Amino acid sequence: MEKIHLTAEHSGERIDRFLSGNLKDLSRSYIQKLLKENRILVNSSTVKANYKINEGDEIDIQLPEPEILDIKPENIPLDILYEDEDILIVNKPKGMVVHPSPGHYSQTLVNAVMYHCGDRLSGINGVLRPGIVHRIDMDTTGSLLICKNDHAHQILAEQLKDHSITRRYQAIVHGNLKEDSGTVDAPIGRHLVDRKKMSTNSPHGKKAVTHYRVLERFGNYTYIECTLETGRTHQIRVHMASIGHPILGDTVYGPARCPFRLQGQTLHAKILGFVHPSTGKYVEFDAPLPEYFTALLEKLRRGQNFRG
Repeated sequence: MEKIHLTAEHSGERIDRFLSGNLKDLSRSYIQKLLKENRILVNSSTVKANYKINEGDEIDIQLPEPEILDIKPENIPLDILYEDEDILIVNKPKGMVVHPSPGHYSQTLVNAVMYHCGDRLSGINGVLRPGIVHRIDMDTTGSLLICKNDHAHQILAEQLKDHSITRRYQAIVHGNLKEDSGTVDAPIGRHLVDRKKMSTNSPHGKKAVTHYRVLERFGNYTYIECTLETGRTHQIRVHMASIGHPILGDTVYGPARCPFRLQGQTLHAKILGFVHPSTGKYVEFDAPLPEYFTALLEKLRRGQNFRG
């Protein structure tokens, strides 16, 4: 069930047009179908597709249960940083979705891991996310933890929950940060209008804390390291944008046009550390920066602000 609270700016707009414009995964025809099936309610009452929404309206959307899918293993090369009987650490490339979702049922990390591991994956997160403890965005690169059994998954999920897993990212942001280090402590929740985005202004935001420090300055851009204290969706991207320094290449939270030929944000999950579920010892893994990232750093060091 998803709830949307309406503000004044959308008063008078047809509900089907409003929802299709703000729920990017749902077409207008599919929304009209949901309305006919009484799966969309306004203030607990059924409405038609031509209903004009008003300020203060509360829209409840009840999507049907997703079809159980048979996710296929696929022989996709993996950059493996470490592997044993309990865990697998992979260095995820840019452009790869972590787990199957509408529009991405193949060529995901899960498809690749299923081929590599066979039936040696934890089943805690179900058929769509076998072995997946945490995720990173499609265009974010770097270290990702996969669990091969439920015992390891339960232990590591608990570490994730109590924020004891080390997660350090590197990024290039717009602008020149005033301080050499700092902390962004701002709750993050679903954006009130654009449901595909997150925001620090959501009334239902959850605690989110990001620590950052400057690694190198390039005048118009800054190379930084971010350490996650919490792990909210799009956390680093939202937090850095909220202080006026969106991540370079992030057209969702930053400028619509990027001054370099980039595909998505320059964000890399470099360091991943945790207590191993079997040995009880702290282990840490370092994913090397992808080639595009190191090449961009060299351009910035030479002052070559190529436009693309």
